[in-house]
Amino acid sequence: MTPPPARRRRSGTDGYAPARNLPRRGAVRRAQAITTYGVGALIAVDHESFVVSGLDGADEHWNADEAPRIHERRLARILDVEHFRLPPASEDSSRDGIRVRRFPLMHSCPECNELRSHRAFNPPPGKSICGTCEADLVPSRFIIACEAGHLDEFPYWHWVHRTAGRGTSSPGQCGGTLTLRSSGRSSSLRSIRVSCSCGVPEVSMEGSFRRSALKDLGLRCRGTRPWLGTSVPAESCGLTPRTLQRGSSAVWQPVLKSALSIPPWSDGRADPLAPYWDRLRTLNSRIEVEMCLKFVFGGECPVPLDEVMELLAAEQEEDAGSDEIPTFDHRYRALRSKEYERLRAGNDEREHSRNEQFVCETPLGDPAVLDGLGVAGPMLVKKLREVRALKAFTRLADPDSTTEADEAALSSTRLNWLPAMEVRGEGVFLRLADEPLAAWEKLAAVTDRAERIRRAHQGVMEQRASDPAHVPPSPATPRMVLLHTLAHVLINEWSLDAGYPAAALRERLYSDEEMAGLLIYTATSDSAGSLGGLVAQGEPERLAATIRSAIRRSSWCSADPLCIEAEASGTDGVNLAACHACVLLPETSCEHNNALLDRALLIGTPEDPSIGFFGEALSP
Repeated sequence: MTPPPARRRRSGTDGYAPARNLPRRGAVRRAQAITTYGVGALIAVDHESFVVSGLDGADEHWNADEAPRIHERRLARILDVEHFRLPPASEDSSRDGIRVRRFPLMHSCPECNELRSHRAFNPPPGKSICGTCEADLVPSRFIIACEAGHLDEFPYWHWVHRTAGRGTSSPGQCGGTLTLRSSGRSSSLRSIRVSCSCGVPEVSMEGSFRRSALKDLGLRCRGTRPWLGTSVPAESCGLTPRTLQRGSSAVWQPVLKSALSIPPWSDGRADPLAPYWDRLRTLNSRIEVEMCLKFVFGGECPVPLDEVMELLAAEQEEDAGSDEIPTFDHRYRALRSKEYERLRAGNDEREHSRNEQFVCETPLGDPAVLDGLGVAGPMLVKKLREVRALKAFTRLADPDSTTEADEAALSSTRLNWLPAMEVRGEGVFLRLADEPLAAWEKLAAVTDRAERIRRAHQGVMEQRASDPAHVPPSPATPRMVLLHTLAHVLINEWSLDAGYPAAALRERLYSDEEMAGLLIYTATSDSAGSLGGLVAQGEPERLAATIRSAIRRSSWCSADPLCIEAEASGTDGVNLAACHACVLLPETSCEHNNALLDRALLIGTPEDPSIGFFGEALSP
């Protein structure tokens, strides 16, 4: 990239220093602090670059006064925390906000072309300009990262001295000064030239993105974690890092976990007890619980004793039948199972308080109109609350992959909270009828197509896993791929009918041997989450018309016949008949990053229409 032309810094403009507050000109929304610019992410503000600081340390940047607590007991149990906190707001009332650290430290001057650390340019206090040329400094375009989540500066000195037959083995001891310039002949890496005044030949950045480029230099990851500060020692790593562009999406990918607030935790009355649940769970009798509550609250407990006992009984019921040491995946699947049961059972608003955050009712229309479609049990979710927590983050993870890479921690020590956001809105839940689904799943052509997706996905997971022997099985079953593709076409259809953009809707899939349902709901915390109109789409008559319209619309793609006849599509071939012209959605709407999709399982193929579960819906 050609460096921008030199610009004089206007007087009176504050610069950045490590671990300083992010000024208003670079403010981000609360939701972005979870999904886009979370802990460990790089953020560009004007012509400067920073990494968002960790949650702990001497300069803890999430002020408790500006990070209100939110509670979601079932998700907190799974993530082993006490509560969650909203990111600091960026309004003018915010006194602290989110702190950042300058990264990368290597900068270049577009006037003198010198390449050195930011401090070596001797910039005036609070500014990011060359002390000699007074031109705005340009942060290094290149950084390095490894699969364990570590982040470091690009080793320019090693790169320019890699073929030199002389010099020293330690950076900076050759006595020369690095320079970075662009030849201007093209926008390729070959035009970016790095040189050293010690006399070694000038080299280009071409080849620096090869997987083995840094390994060939004899370099290993140093285990640095700049988002945690200089006081936190580097981890032992030894992996081979890879070169990335500073703005690449592979630099930071969030690991988000979410849960719907469902009874008995959805009315918020148990929130004052959040710090004491672990202690209460160890008690064996009602008398012990009562004494503990009196000791904790001194006077009257904010939650009646009978309700506390009911909540403890509900937790014990959820724990029943689990493994002795259940894994995180097992507990997370159990959470989904409880949501599915509650969505099927409903939760009528008339029977609960006005503070109830989950209202799910049966439609008034006749559900018999859906019988011929193979769909059953629609429910109108008139009110829901979802909590999304930032558990960790990954680097060098494929954004189209449904697997998780090594997770990097948000703090250097274990905390009893995690950053999270809450979303309130509405939705529609529906299930696939048991008998038609069971007969369809047994078709050989159906299982063959699903097996092709499963094998491709399983191979991708094993290829990327550090230990292929412990890779979980792929979730790509005929039922799961069918539900996933159906959710996509319904979101596309409802984005036209319900008043919501597709990016404001989200799927939530419930698929295993005992579950076959999906929830489509509003998934944004801004004004698009309060437009209304989505619940109305769940009335049986309108839902039947919507499904038929969505299936007919998906029966033809502008990329056909290539799309429907594709042997594999998507990254690593984990889709079949699915492309951006038919069923793919915005990233915020899909749980599986637009993978594990096949339009043919909805409508069939020209050679075999019976593959389509909804093939009869296309009949006049």
